[in-house]
Amino acid sequence: MDGSSSSRRALEWAILLAGRLDAEIVVVHAVGLLTHLGSGGPVPSQSHREELQRAFETDWCAPLSGSGVAHRMRLVDGPPVPVLLGAAEEEQPDVIVLGTRGIGGFPGLLLGSTSLQVAEHADRPVLIVPPPPES
Repeated sequence: MDGSSSSRRALEWAILLAGRLDAEIVVVHAVGLLTHLGSGGPVPSQSHREELQRAFETDWCAPLSGSGVAHRMRLVDGPPVPVLLGAAEEEQPDVIVLGTRGIGGFPGLLLGSTSLQVAEHADRPVLIVPPPPES
């Protein structure tokens, strides 16, 4: 979960799946050197860690409140791909749910580098949730 619209859509899918399967969701945010908070540009993550944690828990993961789905939230230091693969190793989820594109990268790509690399290297199923259809 990085606060992007793509990660929010992936969380919505994860909530649907977990609700139907009576499963727990573990939401992970990889804390890199920079983070996006609000509409401004990226800021140093460590000097804004409390603000980042608050945004992660209350804003980005807001759909979990009242969902009735068991969940935990983890902030983990490091680049997204190793953090997500490491969390999958520790948590042993049945499936990893990701959005197609996060807050970084190149808009022209079909898949973001994080979702592509996780799908290539994960030892379990990966569900990559597409963006909503354009109206």
